[in-house]
Amino acid sequence: MRILVCNDDGITAPGLRALIEVAQEFGTVVVVAPDRPQSGMGHAVSIGVPLRLYPSRQFGDIQAWACSGTPADCVKLATGVLKEKPDLLLSGINHGANFSISVFYSGTLSAAIEGAFEGIPSVGFSLLNYSMEADFTAAQAIVREIILILQAHPFPPHIPLNVNIPNLPLSEIKGIRLSRQARGRFIEQFEERIDPYGQPYYWMAGRFESTDPHPDTDLWALERGYVSVCPLLTDLTAHEYLHHWEPIHR
Repeated sequence: MRILVCNDDGITAPGLRALIEVAQEFGTVVVVAPDRPQSGMGHAVSIGVPLRLYPSRQFGDIQAWACSGTPADCVKLATGVLKEKPDLLLSGINHGANFSISVFYSGTLSAAIEGAFEGIPSVGFSLLNYSMEADFTAAQAIVREIILILQAHPFPPHIPLNVNIPNLPLSEIKGIRLSRQARGRFIEQFEERIDPYGQPYYWMAGRFESTDPHPDTDLWALERGYVSVCPLLTDLTAHEYLHHWEPIHR
């Protein structure tokens, strides 16, 4: 296979290298990743600013490029400028979780979703550990297993997969579960600080609050030591409500 590898933590992130090491086992790898961290960028694309690609040699003989844009830009440039139409797109391994509504904010998932827009089978991987010193050994084993499962039981190329991996030793991971996005929300907190010029600025923090206790969700699976695999739709239409206003006459 020809495999395109992207991420949102930047081309120097350990999680990217961990993903590349596994991808090499399955085919020829091309890397296009942001030249700096792009977490939380969602599906942003660069409009009105130039995009640059810089060759990178940090992965040995693998063709790799650092991109000045967002994760979605990386996929667009890979397929449009570099003319790389891969058989598989892998994004990650993200340093931190991307379950529930995080999909809307995640740069990791935006690369996978952009791949799905292009008709490329795409998977975003996230490890529930935000540290740059995280151990990716178990996550690599899960990536390998997911790729093998996909080869035997592929999803349609317009269905990207969101894979979240518990931060556990491989022997303690209970298995892999197909799941749906849990309903919930982030409760933000803003800490006000003062810069050296005496002007206020704000540092955003907060926590996630689940409103969905059901056992078929990604959050339920992760809290119980399972890998969550959530098939995503790029169509956000609430189809069951398309006839909601039919009784209304104009």
